[in-house]
Amino acid sequence: METTISRIFVADDLEINSWADVKPYFDQLLEAEYSTLEEYKQWLKKNSELEAVLEENLAWRYIKMTCDTTDKEAAESYSTFIQEINPHISEASNKINQKINSSPFNDQLTDQAHQIFLKKVSTAIKLFRQENIPLNSEAQTLAQEYSGIIGAQTITYKGEEYTAQQTAKFLKDPDREIRKEVFELLYQRREEDIEKLEDIFDKLVKVRHKIALNAGFDNFRDYKFEAMNRFDYDVQDCLDFHAAIEKNIVPIYKEIQKKKLDKFGFDKFKPYDLSADPEGKAPLTPFKGGEELLDKTVEVFEKLDPYFADCLKTMDKLGHLDLESKVGKAPGGYNYPLYEIGIPFIFMNAAGTPRDVITMIHEGGHAVHSFLTRDLELTAFKSFPSEVAELASMSMELLTMDHWGTYYAHEADLKWAKKEHLEDIIMVLPWVATIDAYQHWIYENPNHTREERKAYWLSLGERFGTGLTDFSGYENQKAYGWHKQLHLFEVPFYYIEYGFSQLGALGVWKNSIENKKKAIEEYKAGLALGYTQDIKSIYKEAGVSFDFSEENISKLATELVGYLEKL
Repeated sequence: METTISRIFVADDLEINSWADVKPYFDQLLEAEYSTLEEYKQWLKKNSELEAVLEENLAWRYIKMTCDTTDKEAAESYSTFIQEINPHISEASNKINQKINSSPFNDQLTDQAHQIFLKKVSTAIKLFRQENIPLNSEAQTLAQEYSGIIGAQTITYKGEEYTAQQTAKFLKDPDREIRKEVFELLYQRREEDIEKLEDIFDKLVKVRHKIALNAGFDNFRDYKFEAMNRFDYDVQDCLDFHAAIEKNIVPIYKEIQKKKLDKFGFDKFKPYDLSADPEGKAPLTPFKGGEELLDKTVEVFEKLDPYFADCLKTMDKLGHLDLESKVGKAPGGYNYPLYEIGIPFIFMNAAGTPRDVITMIHEGGHAVHSFLTRDLELTAFKSFPSEVAELASMSMELLTMDHWGTYYAHEADLKWAKKEHLEDIIMVLPWVATIDAYQHWIYENPNHTREERKAYWLSLGERFGTGLTDFSGYENQKAYGWHKQLHLFEVPFYYIEYGFSQLGALGVWKNSIENKKKAIEEYKAGLALGYTQDIKSIYKEAGVSFDFSEENISKLATELVGYLEKL
């Protein structure tokens, strides 16, 4: 695949150390005149190129910082961009948006791609407030603090230091005493940071509420829905989704957990039992080390579609992968799009578990999406909504299942891995509803106390949980379990998309069972649209519907149970 970059506007040797390095490009764009539609389109391409260059520069600063949160130089580089460069970019970008919005040639841009783009520009102008620039920088800095705190959460067990991700294998150990010992070490370590994280979140809520008020909104939730360009659904749709999950998925989730509990022979789980196998089987070890994980995933992708494998090979060749968990590394996993080169970066914390396999495939799905859209005309067309992005990743998880024998040589292990993943899908939907419902309440009630926040979180556990776990002695595990969800701190309101997209992914998977070749072709065609069509049209092109109604959820739940029974 082509990996060279050809620029038409920004200097190839541009180094961004300060706003002064970037300002001339904004000045040129603002001063430029155009008298024909073609000249206007060329101007839009230049602006798009500048956007891509700047976003990619910030991306690399973020990537380096999260790969090693102890690297002070990387942290300072990221902070410099957020605090000293980005505020000027925000102000200048608003002026650019105003110029775009007032162009006499917009009436001639009748295709849906440009219409969506212009709608996003109009929304950005509506939301822009000068006084919110420093507040947004403050929120990003607080999120950076969160990442550093979580990245430093390690334990020492039998003389070895482990990250939270690396402890996962011990929490799956058949020996309950080992599970308990490791869990308690991690629990005690996390307790040390409760007050720090509560302080950060208090500040985030306050800052975000102020941002919303400045922009003329009653609360940050309503502000964020517009800021995220949620043109295809509203708040009530989310609330209806919560109710449908509670009614149709939670009972299935509870039944699955009851069966596991019966096999264990316990009255109740303890929190260190939840990841273990009730039949006492040792945890699966699908790979050892990041290199083997990559090699096996490339093999799996090759079997599904050679193009998918080529994407990962290209990323590996360019060094766009950081897969293994290590001390000082930020939590979680992501595929960071790099809009100029069009070849993204995958970051994750692999520790040799089946969950890591899913994460790698998931982020690989995002990566394929980036490749499929890299040649679209404008950066805005490549910046697709999360509901579409997660369709790419979650569908890939399910589409690859037939080829998981690459990770699991024994048929029994393969069946176990598939069964575990389908059960995880059922379990994750209530968690998505929980996190999303929590955010709605948090920002509708911005003046809440910490005790009120804790009480509401616990009430959601009653609503969407099973009630089968005994947290006595570990009460803070239950009360502050949301601290581990980085989305709440770093990307607020980005979570409901996982639920909506999971439903779409199940549809893609169902299509593949009936006709795999056709399903993959449709999947690729849908993703290749980027954000040149609305969400419903993209889903339709991918062969599924953007449908999160109770009827659809109930139907998919029944089908999922059927698949599980076959396994």
